[in-house]
Amino acid sequence: MKRTNDGGARRIVVISTGGTIASRWQGTGYAADASGSDVLATAPLPEGVTVEVVDLFNVNSSRMTAAHQLTLLRTVHETLADPGVDGIVITHGTDTLEETAFLLDLHHTDVRPVVLTGAQRPFGTGDGDGPGNMYDALQVAASVSDLGVLVVFDGRVHAARGTVKSQTLAADAFSDPSAERLGRVGFSRVDIERQPERPTPLPLPAAAHTAVPGAIGPDAVALPRVDIVTHHSDGDPFLLNAAVAAGARGIVLEATGAGNATPEIAAAVADAVNQGVLVAVSTRVPAGPLAEIYTGGGAVDLVAAGALLTGTLRAAQARIAVLATLLAEGGAGDPARGTALLRRLLEGPVRVEPALATGGSRSASAVAARA
Repeated sequence: MKRTNDGGARRIVVISTGGTIASRWQGTGYAADASGSDVLATAPLPEGVTVEVVDLFNVNSSRMTAAHQLTLLRTVHETLADPGVDGIVITHGTDTLEETAFLLDLHHTDVRPVVLTGAQRPFGTGDGDGPGNMYDALQVAASVSDLGVLVVFDGRVHAARGTVKSQTLAADAFSDPSAERLGRVGFSRVDIERQPERPTPLPLPAAAHTAVPGAIGPDAVALPRVDIVTHHSDGDPFLLNAAVAAGARGIVLEATGAGNATPEIAAAVADAVNQGVLVAVSTRVPAGPLAEIYTGGGAVDLVAAGALLTGTLRAAQARIAVLATLLAEGGAGDPARGTALLRRLLEGPVRVEPALATGGSRSASAVAARA
């Protein structure tokens, strides 16, 4: 499908992947089944925008797999190989949107924007938020440049890195608990208030060319297993050891506080690292950085055991960083290189622009002029 608002328009490609924005009533609950063209037809187009739709797949995002995400990653790169494309909007379910957005951002080398959006209320409902989010996402994709992968939701623009789903049902579903929003959109204006922090992007992994969503048997591509293990009162190493026994090549320990567990878990981390497993430590706490403060199984001991702290990245995005490391050349068969690469992806550079540090804002036209 192709929709045009007026001549000389910005050419935006919408890649549809399912989610609530494409979900209709199935008799017992909602499930994604509306096409990208159906979803697009519910939203007005911003002035000066032409839209083309790619129906990539149609799943509830709780069923998203690494194979789906790698297929989307490849499709984004193939779409941007066309110099006539000005930007991409991806419609996606909200449950795992933060993971997909971060994976795309880690591999995004183009100045043209990739914008993810979705909805909290299903397709076709009278009070649905999908049409407004779609309109805003198209406006952002047609306006900004050199900001990496973005999440646009409920009038807010978020950087992929650090942004998580922070509300289960409310329209304002996404935020970065440890940082301010990137910008805002409304009244035909996009204001960008800060520059996102992004490490040097990774090349497209070979697995992106071979992963097939839903494939089983000989058609399935073996992707590295990366598990998340949560610490809690009475937590012990059992699940962490079980993950290693199941073949995990990477583990994210979702610790307590600023990155704390127990001496027994720290010992299990050391054993896992000695077996070549990449271990990253995140936290159950919604906001704030991790820090080496406590021993007795705390972050001091976990780092000494070979784990890496994830900064302000929470477990789901930390898992994506570990997966991306394992898929990259630097993570193949060389633990030292893999650890160095993962450290770079977890830390990310801090980029502060004086003009933005004073609290001023920039319009999208100012951002585009910088490219």
